[in-house]
Amino acid sequence: MTAVLFDFSGTLFRVESCAAWLRAVLADARVPLPEAELARTARALEEAGALPGGPAPLRVPEELAEVWELRDQTPELHRAAYTGLSRRVPLPAPGLHDALYERHMTPAAWRPYPDAAEVLRTLRERGIAVGVVSNIGWDPRPVFREHGLDPYVDTYVLSYEHGIRKPDPRLFALACDALGADPARTLMVGDDRRADGGAAALGCGVHFVDHLPVAERPAGLRPVLGLVPWRTAPST
Repeated sequence: MTAVLFDFSGTLFRVESCAAWLRAVLADARVPLPEAELARTARALEEAGALPGGPAPLRVPEELAEVWELRDQTPELHRAAYTGLSRRVPLPAPGLHDALYERHMTPAAWRPYPDAAEVLRTLRERGIAVGVVSNIGWDPRPVFREHGLDPYVDTYVLSYEHGIRKPDPRLFALACDALGADPARTLMVGDDRRADGGAAALGCGVHFVDHLPVAERPAGLRPVLGLVPWRTAPST
C-alpha cells in the first residue's frame, strides 16, 4: 500500500453525545432547563437524528426525504436537512435549532479516537500518503487542526466540495489522484459498509471499523498498521 484514505465521522473522530451537544448550546445561550427535561429533549433529538455524526433518524419525515437524500452535496442542503429534523423537537428558546447546528461544526463538539494520532503519525513515518474522504456538508479541517491531526493529512476530499457522495467511486478517484496513488495500492478505512465500501469498485482495499463512542473503541484503528507496511525500508 502507498496510500490510506480515512472517513471522518465514526472513523477518526466521534461527535459528542446528544445530551452534551444540547447542554453546551443551552449553556452558551444561558437558557436554563431542568436536568430531567434536558435528558428527555436530548433523547428526542437523538431519535429524530438531528445531530450530524450521531445516530441516524428512526424515520425521515416525508417532507424532508428529498433534502435528506441530497444532504451531503451542498452546505445549504446539509443545514436544511439537520435543522429540519431538529425542528421536530420543541426547544425552549428561538434560535436554538440553528445554534445546535452551528455547535456541531466546532472542534469542541468532536473528539479523535484514542489511537487516531498514533496511527496517522506512524503512517507518515512509513512514507504512506493519507487522505480524508467524507460525505459531509461543511469543512472539517478546523477540527483536524484544533486536535493536532491536520499535519498528518495530505488531502481532504469532501462531498460538498465536489457534489459527489460516497459510495460513488469518483470521490475516491479524486482522492487517489490528489495523492498520486494507484487505487490498487490504496486502502480505504471507514465505518459505513455501503458508503466506504464504494472504494472497492475503484480497486481499493477496504477496512472497516466500528462506529462506537470514543471510550468504547480505544484501539480500533491500530489494525490498519498491520495492513500497511513501510513504503520504503526504514534506515538502520
